[in-house]
Amino acid sequence: MDTDLLGIGELSDSLGARHISNLPDTGFSSVAIDSRNVKEGGLFFALPGTAADGHSFVKAAFSAGAKAAVVSLSGLESFDIENTAKDMGRDLIVVDNTLRALQDSARIYLEKFPNIKKIGITGSSGKTTTKEITAAIISCEKNTVMNLGNLNSETGLPLSVFEVRSDNEAGVFELGMNRPGEISEIANVLKPNIALITNIGSAHIEYFGSKDKIVNEKKSIFNFLKEDDIALVPANDEYAEKLSQDVNGIVKLYNIESFKEFEGSRSLGLDGTEISWAGEKIHFALPGKHCLEDAAAAIAIAKEIPVSSAAIKKGLESVKPLFGRLEILKGRTTVVRDCYNANPESTARAIEFMDSVDWPCRKVYVIADMLELGDSSQSEHKKLGRILAASMAEKVFLFGTEIKAAAEVIAENARVFFHTNEIEKLSSALDGYVQNGDLVLLKGSRGCALERLSGILTEGSNVF
Repeated sequence: MDTDLLGIGELSDSLGARHISNLPDTGFSSVAIDSRNVKEGGLFFALPGTAADGHSFVKAAFSAGAKAAVVSLSGLESFDIENTAKDMGRDLIVVDNTLRALQDSARIYLEKFPNIKKIGITGSSGKTTTKEITAAIISCEKNTVMNLGNLNSETGLPLSVFEVRSDNEAGVFELGMNRPGEISEIANVLKPNIALITNIGSAHIEYFGSKDKIVNEKKSIFNFLKEDDIALVPANDEYAEKLSQDVNGIVKLYNIESFKEFEGSRSLGLDGTEISWAGEKIHFALPGKHCLEDAAAAIAIAKEIPVSSAAIKKGLESVKPLFGRLEILKGRTTVVRDCYNANPESTARAIEFMDSVDWPCRKVYVIADMLELGDSSQSEHKKLGRILAASMAEKVFLFGTEIKAAAEVIAENARVFFHTNEIEKLSSALDGYVQNGDLVLLKGSRGCALERLSGILTEGSNVF
């Protein structure tokens, strides 16, 4: 049986909550916010939601093996949960706000491990890739835990923290945001010893209104640093100076050129980058200058742990593309699948990379809406249209409604393009156009799901 993470009564006392006990003094061995993910001996947090209220699934969580549930007072009364817990012999922890309780519980749990080196990573783009590279490097020499996938939100980060164990020496966690205040909220859970910002871009500007406000939000990852903790700031970012101001920790600027071991790099096109490092050649499989920037961020963190140059080399050479992040699919065409997400900066970088690749056949760019841009959507899509009009693409295929602004600019420049907001029409048009040997870019926001086109472009592809 899994070891208990915390005692139920212990957690209740730490939260200052009401404990309704129907069990002998016991603990919980896992945490879930979805009753379908509950494990035997776990703790279930009943979170409110727009589609469904977690309190309505408390009985299902108990049936799945949860020893206890964290519920709100209003939920307790509305769903007759106290009688359910009594009948099933389960405990309840009653709080004012279950989301806050989840975050506080994770913070309380993490405090049990004062010796773990806690690393927090945020930024407008590249944070997941940076997290993966960082963990790959550090894990060569340290027992390392990280948040899986993109569990980086107000709920995802706390759930990830509960994966920490006593033998972990380092924890690598990315912090995302979808609303003002979220970074500070979850940084308070993690309280990182090393905090890094990858860059400042336009991602999620719909929720913030300006880049200056995004700077303030991202910078709040530094709010909980102690005097001897490290704040890592991208040296080449236009907001580097603002990010460096009024920080409690030790501020260090980083870029790939800032490391004495760095002796240059050479693009290998779709095969990645060759990095000259401390007299060694490193084959880094992720292609493009922006991925080299992510590697620089990871190296900056790794050197603060610290780990050896041998670990940096081994870690960088072990990294493989993640789903939808510069995956290379080979079939009748070669597809660069970079459609996990998109914002103006990452889309421009993807096009720049595609333009730079030496390719014997045609280049075809399939570009979808960049979502969550708010009032700047039209201007940013027009700017994208100008980039595409000047690109090396033989033909541009556009998908979505907001990208119509880009289509208008491309038309003005008399470039060949196709635009639709229906995936079936896009699929049919692409199928009829692409030829064996073409190089195809798929780039768009997650909501556009451009990966649906992979099959017709590759016909039984392999991912490299």
